Formats: sequence, C-alpha cells, structure tokens
Amino acid sequence: MFHRIGNAAFKKSLDNIIALTNALDQPQHKFKTVHVGGTNGKGSSSSMLAAVLQAAGYKTGLYTSPHLKEFTERIRVNGEMISREKVAAFTQQHQALFEEVKPSFFEMTVALAFDYFVEEQVDIAIIEVGLGGRLDSTNIITPLVSLITNIGLDHQLLLGNTVQEIAREKAGIIKPGVPAVINTTQPSVSSIFEEKSLETQSPLTFADQAYRVELKETKGLSSFYAVYKGDSLFLDELELSLLGSYQRFNLPGVLATVENLNNQGFTISEEHLREGLRNVQALTGLKGRWQVLGQQPLTICDTGHNIDGLRAVVTQLLALKPKQVHFVFGAVNDKDIASVLRLLPVSYRYYFCEAQIPRALPVQKLWEEAQFAGLKGAAYPTVEDAILAAKAFAQEDEVIFIGGSTFVVAEIPEL
Repeated sequence: MFHRIGNAAFKKSLDNIIALTNALDQPQHKFKTVHVGGTNGKGSSSSMLAAVLQAAGYKTGLYTSPHLKEFTERIRVNGEMISREKVAAFTQQHQALFEEVKPSFFEMTVALAFDYFVEEQVDIAIIEVGLGGRLDSTNIITPLVSLITNIGLDHQLLLGNTVQEIAREKAGIIKPGVPAVINTTQPSVSSIFEEKSLETQSPLTFADQAYRVELKETKGLSSFYAVYKGDSLFLDELELSLLGSYQRFNLPGVLATVENLNNQGFTISEEHLREGLRNVQALTGLKGRWQVLGQQPLTICDTGHNIDGLRAVVTQLLALKPKQVHFVFGAVNDKDIASVLRLLPVSYRYYFCEAQIPRALPVQKLWEEAQFAGLKGAAYPTVEDAILAAKAFAQEDEVIFIGGSTFVVAEIPEL
C-alpha cells in the first residue's frame, strides 16, 4: 500500500475503484458526502466536520487515511471504528472480485468504506482524499460540498513539482455544480481554483475571505478563538479541543462548509458547532494533532510531515519558549529531506530514528543528512529507543516533541 511502501503502490487510474463499486451496486451514490482534500489540514478538518455533524444529531461516517495504530481507524460511524469482523467478512465475501480486478490496498479500503456506510445507513459521510484528488480512489463520489484545505509541496513525484501542478490535481475533486470551499487564499494557485469552478459551474468560496479567525488563548487542553464574519464578531470564545495554533487556518474552511450544508437543508446550530468543536477527539477518535502525551517534561506529538506541516510545528514549538526541545525525528524516503532539515532549529537536541516500515528513510542516512544541516543528535534504530533516550535526557521543565512522519507518531507506545 502507498502509505507504507510509497510510489510503487499508487495507481494513476480510477478504473479499479469503478469496477469494484460497479460490482457492489454503486454504494457511493447511496449516501450524502462531503469531500475533503488538500496538502495539510484535511485530517483535522474532516474530523472537525464529523464531530459537528454528530453533535447536530446526524449519523455520520468518517473515512480517513492513513491509520496510526489499527486499520479499523480509517472507517468510523459516529466515532466507532468498523469491527475487524466486518473487515474480514467483506474481504472473504468479495475474494473472487478482488482476484479479478486486482485492486490496490487503498482501492479495496475505499470500496469497503462506501459499502459499510450504506450498510450502516449513515445520514452523511466525510470522505478524506488519500492522495492528490483527481485520480484518488475516493473521487467517484458526488458530494454536497468539496473542501480543499491548502496547497503545498508534497508527493511531488506523483502530483507534480510545483504548487500549480499540485493544485490542479487537488482541484480535480471539484464536481459540476457542487459548491467548492477553498480554505486558504494562496495567490500562486487561487486562479486555478477559479478557472476550475468556472469550468464546472461550481459556486466557489475562499473561506479565509469569509471568516477571520484569531487565537485568543490556550487553556488546559483547549484553544479559544474569536471568529469574525466580515467586520462583525460571529463567534466569541469558540472552544476547540484540537491544540496547535495552526488549527486557526483550518477553521474557516470548516465554518464555510457547515454554512454550505445548512444552505442545503441541514440543521447545524451554533450550539451544535460549539459542542462538536470542543469534543473533536472524543467524538471522532482523532489522534496525533499536537497531542499532549505527558507533563514534566511536556511531551507532544504531531503528524505534520511535509515542509508546510513541519514549519507550523516549529512555529508552535518556538511559541512555547522552552528551555530546550528534545526532538524525536524520523522521515520517509520520498521527502526532500535536506529542505525539511533546514527548517529545524539547530539549538534543539535530536533523537533520529526509523519507523518500522519499508518506506522509512534509513536512520543512518537521516543522521548523515542532519549533520550537513548542522543538527546535533544521535541515531536510534527504533522510534521507541529514541523516545526512551529523550525521556532519559530531558529535564522536567523542558519539552519532548515526537514527529517528522505519521509513521513515527504511529509507533509511540502510549499513543
């Protein structure tokens, strides 16, 4: 599968998923959906939307990828993971179909999710794009709204070497006549979304032009925001259980998508919105987004793994003004690791490691690249070894951060 072994598992065609869903009697057309794509923030945005819809009383499916600990995390209804028994039964029932079509892991998983959501009779499902958009296996749905979070450089070998090329792939989830919400106005790519929406006759909203979000404070395990619509205060003291100041960039897209759903007959009140956002993890099971794992020393993990994601992580770490940061860091082998390492502060102490997947960047190579970038630290064979070393060296008033790759976070024992 792509997330574990990389580019060799990616198929640039929708033929297989179409063949699978044809055999399953087109499950993707039997429930309402919101499609969520983008480079960063799509997992958080998907979970926020699912939490808000659940708080409003809608039976809500949620499809996300990759998983951290269990495959069943990818497919949820009202926060509850699909059972292993359901996965096994689906696989056994359709074995002959799989042998005929020869789908990828991701294609099989998408088909399973759509079939399960029909079986569970969901009112609506939030569907997160796996990779890109135009040729992603999820892109056979006709959603009520398409949300694109932001555009950055990631998976260039598959999606293109410029943000413009990547934006065109992401814009592929915009469907004829379906409202499109673009979370962030980026001058380098905005015209691509405008052209696509004209081509498809899709109403287009740049969410950050409709909503302005300001972080007011962080207390305990919540952040509080002021939200302005135009020049007027729209929501004061909006509590979000997802920490990380970068969530202020995701909130406008979530709010604009909720507004679109209300315009299409859903009933999502301010209280539903507030209840959902202050209970995102409890309602959806989301993990790994600026997640606090412990205190004294403050221990945090985050799945940010590309240049934009790690830039946000470093900004957040700097805002903590810690005496020292002990950074447990690993990466995958298809990243521009030299550019990534240049983002990291040379004053931090690093514990380089290698996740136990084929796609992981070998820790010796990572350590060598880090030396060129001026980063000081040691190499450890596993994530757990690196974490144990960081805990041994960190003082109570310092910070341990674990990240660099989704797969590093996935191997945190206490996650």
